[in-house]
Formats: sequence, structure tokens, C-alpha cells
Amino acid sequence: MYYLYPVTDVDFSILFMLNMVVGALITWLVTAPVVEMISHSGFVRPNFKGESIPVGVGFIFLLVVIGGLTIDYLFLPGLLGQGAMLMLMGLAVITFLGLVDDFLGSRDYSGLRGHLKALLKGKLTTGGLKAVGGGVLALLITLAYLRPETWTFSVALDIIVSTLIMALSINTINLLDLRPGRAAKGFLLLAVIFSALLWGSDNILPLALIMGSLVLYLPWDLKARVMMGDTGSNALGLVIGMVAALSLQGAVKLFYLLFLVLFHVLTEKYSLTQLIANNKILNYLDQLGRK
Repeated sequence: MYYLYPVTDVDFSILFMLNMVVGALITWLVTAPVVEMISHSGFVRPNFKGESIPVGVGFIFLLVVIGGLTIDYLFLPGLLGQGAMLMLMGLAVITFLGLVDDFLGSRDYSGLRGHLKALLKGKLTTGGLKAVGGGVLALLITLAYLRPETWTFSVALDIIVSTLIMALSINTINLLDLRPGRAAKGFLLLAVIFSALLWGSDNILPLALIMGSLVLYLPWDLKARVMMGDTGSNALGLVIGMVAALSLQGAVKLFYLLFLVLFHVLTEKYSLTQLIANNKILNYLDQLGRK
């Protein structure tokens, strides 16, 4: 097994902060030009208020990781291992699948169950393509990271659990992306929790890049000026999923998987927006920062 970020002699707190700064800086440089490019192309969709705004702006998270990894490789020799390329490869694929859904998707089917039912009937939807593609991608990343040499029950179980965590994390952040800022806030909450649980682990440094990025991206989203779309929510979900699947251990890892499963069961039966609106604390956090 190899680390995403094998660090040697650099203080971890400094590395974490440097990656946050790099993520924020790249976001500051690229967000306005990307928004202008998307708007000029006419790639806009009505938001929940019915206002047409640029969609797929979450493409910038892929740019942040590409730029962040490049800077890390240039100025911090020995910081990164081959696992960082798995992160980049995974983000490129899941961003593409999200972009396809944003660009070609329809609202004829909704929810994970709806898209899977369509697949069983022989109808391919962009949501179904994203679900299957995301699942296969999660399995590929898990196998490439763990590189099992012998197959035992514990190895097989770890592969199944890690794959499910990654795939369900992608869809969880996607399910949150129904109101301005909600997906980003959900990511940040999980990122803070995982950073605290795994502090000192090299594998949480990708969270720092995206956390720094969201500090500057979030105001755009909160003011409903742009939509990250599935392009962005899928990327956020994969980053959280990879960190959780490849770094959490034992009961904590199983507890997070149980949370993901219960979250999906709940959102299939009830409206997440209504559940949030009916809870004072969740509603306060959901509304925080919106105009």
C-alpha cells in the first residue's frame, strides 16, 4: 500500500495550510474566467428560483487539484506518491461523468433508485451512466490502491466496504446539491470531521486543497450566481469518499458506511429539503450565508 501524499521532513500543519492556500489561490485565479466562459457558451440552467445561471462551474475543482498537485511536485520534492495520480485520474473521470449529466441530463428520472430502475428496463440515462460509472471507478481506485496479492475474506470485505463508501459518498454530496451552498457545506463538515480524526495522516491533504478552494468558491454559490452542478458535486464526493475509504479504519469506517446507507434510505423516502426546513439547527446552517 502507498500513501496519496507520502511526507518526509515537512511539518504536517504547514503542509495542510500550504495546500489550503494553494487551493484558494487557484480558485481566485480561475473562477471568474470559467464562469465567463460557461456563460458565453450559453451553458445555463434555471436554479431553484427559476433564474438562469451558469451550470457545471464545479469544473474548477478539477483545475484546483491539477494545479495543486503540479505545485506540490515542483516545490515539495518527495511529497507526492503514485496515489496522488489516482486522485487526479478519479477526479477527471467523475468530473466528466458529471458534466455529461449536467449537459445531457433530463428530469424524467430522479434519485438513484429511479435511474437504476431505468437501467433494468434497458433505458440508459445520464444518471444511470453516472451511477454505474462512479461505482466502477470506485472499484478500480480501490483495487489500484490496495493492490491485493492474495484474496481472503478480510481483503474482499475491505474492497467491498471501500468501494461502497466511495460510490455512496459521490452520490451523497450530489443529493445535497439542491440549494445554494448546501453541497459545499456538507463537504466542509465531513472534511473537518475527517481532518480531526485523521490529523497527521498524509491522505487528508487533498481535503486541504478543496477546503481552501471552497472558501473562495462558496460566495458565488451561496448568492446563487452559479451552480457547481453534478460536475462539481461528484468531484467533491469523490475526494471525501477516497479519503474515507482509504484512510478510515475499523469501526469508524463501518460507521461512516452505515451513515451513508441510512442517508440514502432516508432521502429515497423523504424530501431532504423538507427535512432540513423542519429542523431549526439544520435550517439555520442551510440558510447561513445566502442572500
